[in-house]
Amino acid sequence: MGAADIVPGVSGGTLALLLGIYERLIKAIRSVDHHAIGMVLQGKLNAAWQHMDGTFLLCLFSGILLSVFLLANGVSWMLAHQPVLLWALFFGLILSALPHLCFKLNWNRSRLALLMVGVGIALAIGRLQPVELEPELWMYFVAGAIAICAMILPGISGSFILLLLGMYAPVLLAVTELHLVPLALFASGCAVGLLSFSRLLSCLLARYHDATLALLIGVVIGAMYRVWPWQLAGEPVSFATYAQQNGSLQLGWAVLLAVVGILLMQGMLRLERQQDSRDDVSN
Repeated sequence: MGAADIVPGVSGGTLALLLGIYERLIKAIRSVDHHAIGMVLQGKLNAAWQHMDGTFLLCLFSGILLSVFLLANGVSWMLAHQPVLLWALFFGLILSALPHLCFKLNWNRSRLALLMVGVGIALAIGRLQPVELEPELWMYFVAGAIAICAMILPGISGSFILLLLGMYAPVLLAVTELHLVPLALFASGCAVGLLSFSRLLSCLLARYHDATLALLIGVVIGAMYRVWPWQLAGEPVSFATYAQQNGSLQLGWAVLLAVVGILLMQGMLRLERQQDSRDDVSN
């Protein structure tokens, strides 16, 4: 999820949804509430930890943060010098898991309509044009609050939202050069946005589970064009157009990276199924 969140056009929420941990993630984040704070103040630390699904959140966010700090430079280099291969990897990851996700739902006309609405939302957001600005410090807080909502929404890239806000380069610079004040403000905005938005998502999933998932799957499908490997100026193009502009499609390497992405996703899905089987046996 951390690697996905670095790349504009790819969402960590997409990976969470495809891997089957999305609902647990939203529920766990929502559980960081006044009940948990009350337990901590009363010294009931173990109860608070269980209430928040603390081990799950610790493992997840530790992995995300570690990935962001370790991969930020490498991903930036790949985006600048080998974008086709980077996009091919994520294209394979996402495409591989979509059938698995779709088969989990019982489809009807209303859910298909919501899926199409989700596709339209993703396409509309993807057509927006980024802005450039010189950020003030307070903008890091606002950018964090907005971008984190996109990061936990499948199909909508938090990094792409940062690009639209003109904050992607400043935030990435703060990460790579450890500018602590901007990073602290950005993290604070993320915390506020995450705790607020997770409550809305949790409510929707509780009351309208399949309808909400159908909409989210539509957003993921609509966002697939943002990860098409052959792009010019941020827009997907045909093989012929790309070859005319760049001379080489890197088709062999792109297919190889897409296959690597497919194998990685299938391996993770297999681990998920094995874990679910062990949980069923233990229960």
